[in-house]
Formats: sequence, C-alpha cells, structure tokens
Amino acid sequence: MPFLSRLDREHSVAPPGFSRWLIPPAALSVHLCIGQVYATSVYKNSFVSHFETSQTAIGIIFSIAIVMLGLSAAVGGTWVEKNGPRKAMFVSACFWAVGFLVGALGIATKQLWLVYLGYGVIGGIGLGIGYISPVSTLIKWFPDRPGLATGLAIMGFGGGALIASPASRQLLSFYDSGYDPNVATSVANGGALVGLFLTLGIAYFVIMMFGVANIRVPAADWKPDGWDPATVKAKPLVTTANVSAANAIRTRSFWLLWIVLFCNVTAGIGILEQASPMIQDFFRENAVSTVSVAAAGGFVGVLSLFNMAGRFVWSSTSDVIGRKPIYMVYLGVGMILYLLLATTGDVATPLFVILAGVILSFYGGGFATVPAYLRDLFGTFQVGAIHGRLLTAWSAAGVAGPLIINGFLDAQGKPGTLTSSAYQPALFTMVGVLAVGFIANLLVRPVPAQYHEPARTKEAAV
Repeated sequence: MPFLSRLDREHSVAPPGFSRWLIPPAALSVHLCIGQVYATSVYKNSFVSHFETSQTAIGIIFSIAIVMLGLSAAVGGTWVEKNGPRKAMFVSACFWAVGFLVGALGIATKQLWLVYLGYGVIGGIGLGIGYISPVSTLIKWFPDRPGLATGLAIMGFGGGALIASPASRQLLSFYDSGYDPNVATSVANGGALVGLFLTLGIAYFVIMMFGVANIRVPAADWKPDGWDPATVKAKPLVTTANVSAANAIRTRSFWLLWIVLFCNVTAGIGILEQASPMIQDFFRENAVSTVSVAAAGGFVGVLSLFNMAGRFVWSSTSDVIGRKPIYMVYLGVGMILYLLLATTGDVATPLFVILAGVILSFYGGGFATVPAYLRDLFGTFQVGAIHGRLLTAWSAAGVAGPLIINGFLDAQGKPGTLTSSAYQPALFTMVGVLAVGFIANLLVRPVPAQYHEPARTKEAAV
C-alpha cells in the first residue's frame, strides 16, 4: 500500500475500545509546534538588524503567515474533512518544516523575500492545515464536551510560544557566542538565525510525526458511553440539524461570527507580536522598575501561560454558560482591560502582566471556543470546513493587528527608545475594535431552517 494511502481516513478509524483521551495529545503535538508563530518577537530585533530594515517590514513576515493560515484553512477545509486528520497533519508537518528551511535560505542570502515566501507563505500553509486538522475529529470524539475538547488541543497553539521563546533564545546564544539574551541591545548574527531556523524546522517535523502516528477518527456509529444526543436540544443556540460549508457562508450568523473573531484576534495579536519589547518599553522611564531582556522574556512566558490556560479554561466554561455569553465576557471585559492597560499599565510590572495576561487569556479563549460555537450553530456535518472558512478572519486580523501596533510605533520613534505613552493610541484603537465585536456577537441568531441539510445527510454526519 502506498505510503500516502495509509494516511487516508478509512485507514485511521479507531478500533473498538479505543480511548478518546488519546486524541487530545496527538492534536496537541501539532498545535504546540505551529504555535511557534507567536514567538517571532524573540528574534524580531535581530531580523531588523540583519536585513537593515524597519519593524514593519519584519512584522510583515508574521502577517503573511497568518494570512496564509486563514486562506489555506478556508481553501483546504473541505479537503481536510474528506481525507481525515492523519493525512492533513502529515501535509502540515511537511509545509511547516519546508517553510523554515526556505526561510533559513533567505536569511543566509539576505533575501527578505525568501523569508516571506518560506516562513510566511509555505509555513503559513502548514499553519492553516495543521490548525484545523484535528478540530472536526475532536468535536466528533467529544460531542458531550466540545469546548473542553477543542480547548485541550488549541491551548497548545497558545502554549507553543512558551516553549519556543526560551528555546529560541538559548539556540541563538549557542550559535552566536556574541549574543547575550540578557542585554537589550544584543542581536544575533545571520549565522545564528540560520541555525535557529534549521534546528526548529527539523525538530518540529519530528514532533509533529507523533501526532500523525497516533490520531484516529471514531467509527460512524460511535458515541460516548451514557451520552444522549437529545440533551443538546435543551441549550440555546444549539442545533441538532446540520449545515454544509457552502450554505454556512450564506448565513448572517456566519458573518457576524467572522466579525466577532476578527475583532477579538485584532485586539490580542498586537500584544503578542510585540510582547517582549512592549514590556521593556512600558517601564523604560522608571529606573527602579527597569525590565531586563531576561525578565521581559520571563514575562512573555507568563503571558503565554495566560494565553494557553485561557484556551482551556474559558472554552470549558463555555460548555456550562454557553458560547454567546462567554464571548460577551471576552469582548466586554476586554474593553475595560485595554483601557486600564493604556492608562495605568505602567504603574507597576505586576499590574501590567495581570492586565495583559487576562486580555491574552480572552484572546486564546476566543480561538478555542469558536469551533464549539460553530458546532452549536451549524452542526457536525462539515464543521471543520466551516471553521477553515471562518479563519479568514484571523488572516485579516493578522494584517490589521500588527499594522496598527507597528504603524503607531514606527511613527513614535526607533526600537529601544519608546515608552508606555507610545502605545496608548494603538491600545485605545483596540477598545473600539472590541466594541464592534461585542455588538456583532449580540446579533448572532440560530441558523434558519432553509439552510439545513436534508435528514439523510444529517443522519450520516452523526
């Protein structure tokens, strides 16, 4: 049997007695690897120095990756549903690893466009396919607790930076003896950046193969012991019908949810992309509270913990209180926290970390909750493909968030000379963005019956 055919859905059906709790670790192994995209701020200044360009030009690398994540998830969502998670994870691992290798070539030759192509375009395709590959499978394994299931896996995407940030700093210092991760002005040379990208590309491919080897799909007639599908009827905004991906994008609820995700992501992504220098800049004026690079890296790790924990805690909470109410918390409380961060965030380091941490927990929770929100509104029939289409909101936010932050900062001055006041215009802008998302979430309604699939399709999807 050819290798790729062994990755097909029909060859990965779980045998009787298979434990569904083995699925989240398989999904987690993929999401922890592709979550490295959130650690780009660690070597951002080194890239600025190596390519002799602006923060905005380097920030575009991250934006391209997120754009390609959303586009590849949207275009490839139906393919993932058809071929199953095992083949999708393998394809993701190949694109993600090759992206690092091509990016390394761009660094070595000082051709920034090759980094855009490698890490941004090719790696971004790996991001999109890898991100959605386990979602539909997890929801089918955990129909009784979809928020918990997706939170278990997607928290790995938020936690990827928790591992990648310190690992990247250590690798840079290993490859460049002149690089000191504890000195703010220290930047790694091109050789160290090449070594970093080669090492990460190979390591991530090996780790992602663990997920490929262990992922399974449930048999068509499988359901959790003691679970009654009729219980979902009692919950608001939860349908027992099914909607195809083609019909989903014709509904008002889909586009309202697109706006909700766009606003939540735009507001959080700027902080993540700028986390390490942002912490140092906030306390530059106060000599007593000056934050070193090492301490800033530690705080970035703490923020990553908030991001990761929020994906599990808040998405699990949504199983109890509902998806719509939890998004009211993400967006409504988020507006208040952004105002506090802009006006009082530089008073003390712990206050900054707490405010930014809770904001990022909402950001992560929004990602983990949205697959369950889609399942509630559109059923399980093609929820993975619908999720892929919705992630185009992430693509748009991946451009908007960094452009807002970097645009304001480039206008304020050079990296290493900014203070907390330089961030206020961007943070106040994010309050308005969250307000738009809050209103959109209030307007979400059940999908009209005219978009539902016929009964036979519905029965086949269960």
